[in-house]
Amino acid sequence: MANFIIADNQELTQAGLASLTESVSENAKVIVREKRELIAELEKNPESIVLLDYTLFDFADVDSLIIMSERFPESQWLIVSDDLTEDFMKRVICSSKNIGVVFKDGTLSNIKEAITDAMHKRRYICHRATEILLVSQMKEEQKTNLTSTEIEILKNIAQGKTTKEIAAERFCSIHTINTHRKNIFRKLNVNTAHEAVKYAFRAGWIDTSEFYI
Repeated sequence: MANFIIADNQELTQAGLASLTESVSENAKVIVREKRELIAELEKNPESIVLLDYTLFDFADVDSLIIMSERFPESQWLIVSDDLTEDFMKRVICSSKNIGVVFKDGTLSNIKEAITDAMHKRRYICHRATEILLVSQMKEEQKTNLTSTEIEILKNIAQGKTTKEIAAERFCSIHTINTHRKNIFRKLNVNTAHEAVKYAFRAGWIDTSEFYI
């Protein structure tokens, strides 16, 4: 049977994760506080399930984590952290097959489900992490969809400027701006300036200070 390795430096979280593992399995568990201890445990039990708080542990970077997971391919990893960057999740989810993600502020049932999946060698990616990655993908797709001129005009619209004002600032005709507006609406599949601005806000093209409508 696979052992649990709890790699977390917070005593409260250690106790919580230990209790959760006991509630789903009688498998043995051990707590480690630094990477060398983690490696030693994995060398003894290479099929272990690692419950890791990446943000508090002494990994130099995400590449170090991925390399270690590849070094022990029979192990299953579950990142249990308060917060993770978008780039971190992209690298982990795209580059590894045995590292799952769940957040500490998730429900107990979700964390239990994640642990159970790890026991069955299934990778668990929580809903919040999935949403973050989907929004990131949407941003990337949208940024390549509109031209730089269209994005600038969309920012102008978000600032509450009229077509006439935008045309004057850009030294072009109202007809030209209207053509850009139509292209923006078509590419974003929206019908109104309000919808277009909301779309741009979600895509990260404008911040809250620019969000006028």
